[in-house]
This record gives sequence, structure tokens and C-alpha cells, in this order.
Amino acid sequence: MTEVVPEDFEKRAEVERIKDKSHYLRGTLLQSLNDPLTGALADDDTQLSKFHGIYQQDDRDLRDERRRQKLEPHYQFMVRIRVPGGICTPSQWLEVDRIANTWCNRSIRLTTRQAYQLHGVIKRNLKKTIAEINAALMDTIAACGDVNRNVMCNPNPYQSRLHEDVYEYTRRLSDHFTPRTTAYHEIWLDEELVSSSRKDEEPIYGKYYLPRKFKTAVAVPPSNDVDLFANDLGFIAIAENDRLTGFNVTAGGGLSMTHGEEATYPRLADVIGYCPKSKTLQVAEEIIKIQRDYGDRTHRKHARFKYTIEDRGIEWLKYELNQRLGWSLEAPRPFLFEHSGDRYGWVEGTNDTWHYTLFIQNGRIADTQDYPLMTGLREIARVHDGDFRLTANQNLIIGRVSANRKSVVDALLDKYRLAATFQQTGLRLNAMACVAFPTCGLAMAESERYLPSLIDKLDVIIKEAGLDNDPILMRMTGCPNGCARSPLGEIGLIGKAPGKYNLYLGAGFHGQRLNKLYRENINEAQILAELTPLLHRYAHERSLGEHFGDFVIRTGYVKEVLTGKDFHS
Repeated sequence: MTEVVPEDFEKRAEVERIKDKSHYLRGTLLQSLNDPLTGALADDDTQLSKFHGIYQQDDRDLRDERRRQKLEPHYQFMVRIRVPGGICTPSQWLEVDRIANTWCNRSIRLTTRQAYQLHGVIKRNLKKTIAEINAALMDTIAACGDVNRNVMCNPNPYQSRLHEDVYEYTRRLSDHFTPRTTAYHEIWLDEELVSSSRKDEEPIYGKYYLPRKFKTAVAVPPSNDVDLFANDLGFIAIAENDRLTGFNVTAGGGLSMTHGEEATYPRLADVIGYCPKSKTLQVAEEIIKIQRDYGDRTHRKHARFKYTIEDRGIEWLKYELNQRLGWSLEAPRPFLFEHSGDRYGWVEGTNDTWHYTLFIQNGRIADTQDYPLMTGLREIARVHDGDFRLTANQNLIIGRVSANRKSVVDALLDKYRLAATFQQTGLRLNAMACVAFPTCGLAMAESERYLPSLIDKLDVIIKEAGLDNDPILMRMTGCPNGCARSPLGEIGLIGKAPGKYNLYLGAGFHGQRLNKLYRENINEAQILAELTPLLHRYAHERSLGEHFGDFVIRTGYVKEVLTGKDFHS
């Protein structure tokens, strides 16, 4: 029987039409992959490929030259690998390393969602790349697109016993919301095509999937390193005697916006109640179905779950959820977040194991002449008997190192000059940037390539002020989509144009407060001129234990922002 087309279908966004005729994410992807006349996919297929974990990009550094030569853009693809909770095995690490050096640009990018990104894959190598990722027991499906994406979880090496319980629920959430279409296996892994007499189904998402992307995270207090309140759906672990009992549930976070459009804004999630751990999947499924049924499919910029809640109200969400559940969430349990950063160096775990957190600047793993990071990690993976953990701050934990291997890992850290990488200023150790130029098509300004040099200049000021060891959260993005969580930076820089940024101040150190616009459309010299006196004043006038974001609010530089609608006011 033909699925009924919604009455308002003609008013819906173009992507909805593409999903409708895609036959559950198949489209004409196979034909596009086999077209030798272009390095690109067909227009509709570029949208569908996102559901398979792929973004079509081109090298923007080469655009003008290729245009002059009357050549098409230098098309290439970013492939994103899901890593639920950020944990993978040493053998998987080695496979990602091999794939990156065989089919990609010889680097690995650790994302702010605890996933891998591989850049520079050309079309004829896409299928080989994805097949080899799957052979390593990993996948790329639902790493992008209008679905629930990679589920995040605290690496929490200093709470290993509780973390194991929480991580299991993270895996269950990821598995439960993986699309059920067989298109992924047919296209990329050459499995048998679904016969015309057999109908593909999506029991949770339905034919049209979600109105926009949907992000889920799990946090274990006192750490909020996953920036839980920035996610559409969140679970705060509640424990008694170090044993997981259930979760406080949060809903409605999201950071993306559009310059000049005040109807778009970042929003922090609300805590809506508590559920026992046995009810976790049911609660998550019903919340996703609410967004499926009520999210805006007409205007993509208004389609995130945060706007569904803003339009209808948080009490409406609670009522609708409880009706669907057939029972009511309990009142939220007490919890406390104390930090959102990573703990560097060695931390002792349980069962005579150790964890080493390594600072990875902006998440980029590659070899340079004076810093053989990729090679060093490859050699560690070959002798490592534990796991690797990707943090939500783009860093890497060499996890569960057995006591008898700790000295071996230590020797390799020294040999490849990796051991001292976390001996940086507190500003650098707490800074993040998105990829931006040259590959991101949305970028308006540099980010990953520029932030290190800006911090070099800021470090001079930091050291003059005596703030070397003080953690200050700095976030930079090349556009306002928030991939490096720029609205949650105590210092946030959002690109407006090449060399120009909006400067935001005042986010909460624990991820509990948004920042606010302080100066608009300024260049590097102006950024330094604004921050120099401010940092010196912070050094001399702060209260005991006062974080930078709290200081700039107390002293009147910006107003406190706790709700999305106050972000632009």
C-alpha cells in the first residue's frame, strides 16, 4: 500500500522531497558513484549521502584557479565514522590510520562529537573507504543527516566503574536509533538489493526521517565535557553508591544560528525530569518521535527540536511525552557539574589500569617535521592492550593501559615527543576550533588553521597577566553553525568574513550559560586590543575561584544569557 503523502507536502522544504522519492536513502547514489564524467554526486544525492556519513566538499583554496582553467571544482568527500561514546579498540585505531593514509589526506580529525572525520576522499575511492571502515567493525551511517547522530558520553577515566554502566546505555541508544534501511549495506557493501516485493521500513523515523539533525549526549557528573545542554536530548547519570540508578532527562538544546536572522539562536536544553535506567530507551524514542511528528518541515532554519519546544512550550513537551509513555517522568534528582574540560596526563583507573589524556590541538592528527603525532600514536596502538577514547574536547585518551604496559606507553610518548603536549597555557588547553577552510562549504572565515596562531599572540598576554595555568574556555568557528560549540565559549569567536569575527563573551565554565555578543565584525588586531585589558583586569580583580565568564558578567562587560531568546537582545 502506498504511504500517504502529508497534505502540506508541497509547502515542505526541498530536502523533504528528496527524502520522499529516495526509496529509503537510496536515490541514485549508485549511478552517481559510477558516473566517470564528474568528481561530484548528483545534486539530490549530495543530500542523501549525508545520511550515509558523507559530505561532498571541494578545496576552496583551489576554486579560483580551477575556475580560470575552466575545470570543475576539486571535489572531494569528508567521511565521518560513528564512535558511540568515543571508545574504539587499538586495532580499529590502526585501521582508521591506515585508511587515512591510503585513501584520504593523511590525517585524522577528532570531532567535538567523539567521532572520526577523514578528509580528502575522492569519489572513486569512496566505496573502498567505507567498505574498509565497516570491515573494522565501525560504520558511517547516521553520522550525518536528519537522524539521531553519534551518541556522546563522558570518557570519565577517573570514574571507570560508573562509566562502564553509563557507556552501555550510550551504545544501546546508538544502536536503537540507527536507521533500519538496508540501503547502506546495498550501496557500500554490495549486499543483495531489497526485492520489489519486500518493503523497507523505518519503525522510528518513518519515510521522511526527522525534520533536521538530532543530537544526543550522556553526561556523568561532575564532568560536563560533552556540553550536555547543547544537545537536543540529554541524559545526566544519577548514581547511588557508585551504581547507576537512572537519568535526569534534558531536551531542546542546539547551538546553530544564522547571522542577521534573530529568529535563529542557540538554546540550552531544559531538565524535564528523571527516569529509571530501565526506561531510558523508551523515553528517548518517544522524544525523537515527538520531534518527528511536530518539527517544522517547511523551514529548515526553524526545524531543530529547540524551536519545536520554543514554539509550543516546555510544559507541552512534558505533557505530550508523559501521554505517549503512559507514565510520568519523576522530578529531577540533584546533580552538580563542576567542569567541562579534560584532565591531562596519567589518571589511575580501576582494576590496576591507567588512562593517559593527550592534548590534540583542534583534534587534528597528522605528522609534521617536528611533531610525529600520527606515527607516535600508531606505534602506541601496536603495543596497547586497552582502548582509545575520543573526548568531546577533540582530545584523545589512551585508555585502560595495564600496569605492565604503562612504562612501554610512557617510553613511546617520550620517543615521539608527545608527553609534553599538555604543558601549554590553560587557554590553549581549553580551546577548540571547527575545520572551516579549505573544505567546509559553509565557512566564512578561517578557524582550525588560524586559531593556533591567534593563541600564540594571546599567550603572550596571558603570561604577562600571570594567567598561564588558568583554564579559559575559548571556541572558534568559521560560521555560526556552532560545530566547535562557539556559543559556549567564555571567549567565543564566530566568523563573519575572511579575517573578520564576532567576539562573544560570558559563557558558563560548566556549560550552563550562553555567551553574548561583545564586539561585531572585528579583525585580529581589534580582537587583541579588546581582550588585552580585559584579561589583565580579570587577573587583578577576579574573586577567589571566579571563572572568566562569570567575571565579565559581574563587571558588566556583557549581560548574562540563560535563554536562547535573550541571545540577541
